[in-house]
Amino acid sequence: MKYTGSCHCQSVRFSLNMKQPYPFNRCYCSICRKTAGGGGYAINLGGDFNSLQIEGKAFLSIYQAEIRDSATGENNKSPAQRSFCSRCGSALWVWDPRWPDLVHPFASAIDTELPVPPQRTHMMLKYARPWIEPDIRNSDETFDTYPQESLAQWHKRHQPGV
Repeated sequence: MKYTGSCHCQSVRFSLNMKQPYPFNRCYCSICRKTAGGGGYAINLGGDFNSLQIEGKAFLSIYQAEIRDSATGENNKSPAQRSFCSRCGSALWVWDPRWPDLVHPFASAIDTELPVPPQRTHMMLKYARPWIEPDIRNSDETFDTYPQESLAQWHKRHQPGV
């Protein structure tokens, strides 16, 4: 299904096809928390990169986080590219060349009505700050780091036949 999105100032508008539209996966890592804000976490969706159409490309900027290697202490640039609007700062999507067919728009940037997830996943909880009070419900799953299950696998489990 085709979804549309935009930044707050409407300088960047986009559309893409998504088979994984449930906003279920809340990430509490420092990168998501600081670049996408909102409650101390970010929600990424799963889309088809080849279907991504963008209006206002001149207003796009990309951020690649520096990640400290715990073994060596060195900072390495993440290959993940976080696109945002250079005018209003809205976080739009993440694309990573390691998975070139996928793009992960932030749920906050999607203008099309999104479905309510039947369950939520809270990941990277070990990085949540003390002021963050995750709204964890009985059916939710929680993970200190990354879950083993991918976005696509979660959707398949919750939407059999997709």
